[in-house]
Order: sequence, then C-alpha cells, then structure tokens
Amino acid sequence: MKRIIESDMVIIDDLMFMAMDKPEANLFFQLINKLYGQTALIITSNKGPEDWGDLLGDPAITMAILDRIIHKSEIIHLTGDSQRIKNRQTIFGKPDS
Repeated sequence: MKRIIESDMVIIDDLMFMAMDKPEANLFFQLINKLYGQTALIITSNKGPEDWGDLLGDPAITMAILDRIIHKSEIIHLTGDSQRIKNRQTIFGKPDS
C-alpha cells in the first residue's frame, strides 16, 4: 500500500466491473482519499459516474469518491466497439457463424 500511495501515477482499470460491498467501498474511498491531490490517477470503467451509486451501494461514499476523482480531472468518454471484440478475428481466427 505504501508503494501505491507514494507512486506518481496510479492506473485503475475496469473500475465498477463488479459491484463492491460496503466494506470494499469504504476501503476504496480511503485509497482515493489518500491519493487525492498528490498522485495522478487514471481510471477506466464501462460505467458512467451516474451508475456508480448502485455499484458502490452507498450514496454518501459514492459522492465523496466522485468529488475527489472529478475535481481537477479530465473526463474522456469513449464510444464504439470494444477493441478486444473488434480484434478477435485477428487473435483467434474467424468467428463461427
């Protein structure tokens, strides 16, 4: 944990892929709170911030986390096909019909 907190940049990939229970959401808040203002943070998620409340299960924790993540941030919303699916043919061969 010390190494993560002292990093110049932390990348969290596929956040909100699975719902968190309340203790996990609390731990995630503590991590974000420690990183806030001192570490560059890149987060990828297939869910928009409007969906995070359901996945974190606590509106207060969700707002506290989003407040810290969104403050002084750049949000990039990508649309289109998944590169994993799009490149499936080149990786595994032609898909079955």
